[in-house]
Amino acid sequence: MPEDDFELERIKLRKLRELMRGGSKAEEKLDRPVHLSEDEFDDFVKRYPLVLVDFWASWCGPCMMIAPIIEELAREYAGRVVFAKVDVDRNRRLAMKFGIMSIPTLMLFKDGKPVDMIIGAQPKPMIKQLIDQYLR
Repeated sequence: MPEDDFELERIKLRKLRELMRGGSKAEEKLDRPVHLSEDEFDDFVKRYPLVLVDFWASWCGPCMMIAPIIEELAREYAGRVVFAKVDVDRNRRLAMKFGIMSIPTLMLFKDGKPVDMIIGAQPKPMIKQLIDQYLR
């Protein structure tokens, strides 16, 4: 990843931390996936009632195939579900903690606890079905 991308990620993470500390500002609708590191992960998934985490890698073709779907869903579910992405190459311990053996893996967290997952690149309707059953 080019150095500019790393700097952009650092800025986004700093802004996320500010939002998470800021109380009412943190309640703003997140309409795109947030890239998380191991340090931020636990606090982030506990902060929001429903979080869909995409465990992925830059070299993974199927991960790249579903990336636009995840972006679309983040916009569609803004204010109801928060979307996050975890690069398994940069966050190996986190991937191991949740037993991620194949990517992409989408893991759904409710109130900070993992409740469901989808392994492999799946069509948008299947991902929506997973999310919708936890919104009821």
